[in-house]
Amino acid sequence: MAAITATAGAAPIDPPVERRKVIAFFAMVVGMFMSILDIQIVSASLAEIQAGLSAGSDEIAWVQTSYLIAEVIMIPLSGTLARIVSTRVLFTVCAGGFTIASALCATATNIEQMIVYRAIQGFIGGGMIPSVFAAAFTIFPPSKRAIVSPIIGLIATLAPTIGPTVGGYLSHAFSWHWLFLVNIVPGIFVTLLAWTFIDFDRPQHSLMKRFDWWGLASMAIFLGSLEYVLEEGNNKDWFSDEHIVLGTLAMAVGAVVFFWRAFNVEFPVVDLKAFANRNFAFGSLFSFIMGVGLYGLTYLYPLYLGRIRGYDALMIGETMFVSGLAMFLTAPVAGILSTRLDPRVMMAIGFFGFASGTYLMTGMTADWDFYELLLPQILRGCSLMLCMVPINNIALGTLPPQRIQNASGLFNLTRNLGGAVGLAIINTMLTQRTDEHYARLSESVNYGNPAALDWLDSVGANFNAYGMDGTSAALAKLSGIITQQATVMSFIDVFMGLTFLFASLILLVMMIAKPKTAPPPGAGH
Repeated sequence: MAAITATAGAAPIDPPVERRKVIAFFAMVVGMFMSILDIQIVSASLAEIQAGLSAGSDEIAWVQTSYLIAEVIMIPLSGTLARIVSTRVLFTVCAGGFTIASALCATATNIEQMIVYRAIQGFIGGGMIPSVFAAAFTIFPPSKRAIVSPIIGLIATLAPTIGPTVGGYLSHAFSWHWLFLVNIVPGIFVTLLAWTFIDFDRPQHSLMKRFDWWGLASMAIFLGSLEYVLEEGNNKDWFSDEHIVLGTLAMAVGAVVFFWRAFNVEFPVVDLKAFANRNFAFGSLFSFIMGVGLYGLTYLYPLYLGRIRGYDALMIGETMFVSGLAMFLTAPVAGILSTRLDPRVMMAIGFFGFASGTYLMTGMTADWDFYELLLPQILRGCSLMLCMVPINNIALGTLPPQRIQNASGLFNLTRNLGGAVGLAIINTMLTQRTDEHYARLSESVNYGNPAALDWLDSVGANFNAYGMDGTSAALAKLSGIITQQATVMSFIDVFMGLTFLFASLILLVMMIAKPKTAPPPGAGH
């Protein structure tokens, strides 16, 4: 209550935010939205891109993987680049480059070109994401956090959630080219507005002389290899594949060099000292786990709808839209609650809601449809916003201004890495648990089971009536049913694991010391 009173008392003395800064901030928000949206916008339309580019099934996944690898390298680097060239130059170049790269993606004529263009798009786009977080906590006073924090939290969670919806609609209504062409007009406006209105800081060109090129190379090898191993590991059966082994070795070597230089050179490419701040460290941990939930469920729901229910991209997008709508409607509520509730209580409520939504999914069957998924999706969307707003405030809200640029990159990196680790674990669990459930179900369906024999005779007789080999057809149909049931049971196992993960966070939240209210601008001068 004391913190609330202090904040309320400080609010009247905060100077009004300049209009040009507000315009610049919202232009940056649009740029961040495009960058994050493009992570998932292709996920529901990979089949259309594969057909259009005559790509192989093992190649098409790189349309998404190349973007993620390039983006995860740029995100932590952006803080250092912003200090060297200024936020204005960095964001303008990133927005313009992202727009050009989007146009190049739409003109790709083969899979090799698409992979290169997507990597460029991901790398350049990754520079826009942390800049928005840094700007929000630099140019706006604490009294405006109830408005600003929900906005960036909404964009960070809404964009990947509605990515499949937007992508499915565009590819269904027009063609896959529009997945990228849709960025061009807003990209041009964002570029012009960024150059005209951003004026938050001044460049420090002298830092370029001390730039740690070895640190950059080692970070690129470390994070790039890590993303590759996590993305491709399950598909390649992990360490039975030579490329995964080499990628893991490269990751280990890159990590050793990167961390050594981060703690020993005068001007490291990424300043890890922000983790010494307890609030930032806990906020980053929660961000990592929120990445698991955010990207994991954005992957699981479409996978279930496509694999079990046979939905096409547009139908998946329409079903997934529920979570996005719930986030949008909850954002202003989360902003209001952030000024009235202890952030620990707010996070606990969010984690409980998230765990409740995933627990409801443990009762799923192969017949679950839009209405059965409605409540779990609403709980997911509302809970994400209730979690993200206090997490953002805890992680970045009390850092000194000179630390925020670097810290913002690290904070956003934890969310992306959480998504990558979560997807790797989820895919591995789905594969292994499906095999285990299939083996267990097959053991009970054998020639010693009278019910199974009666079913095979009945179904076989129907196929025999059409002049087909009834026995073979019945066995194939039975195998398909067992595979479907085994897959559904593996989904249930994953949702149960996510339930335990988020329920455990409630206990962890209670162990955090109550964060201190950020001092008003000018305090301490």
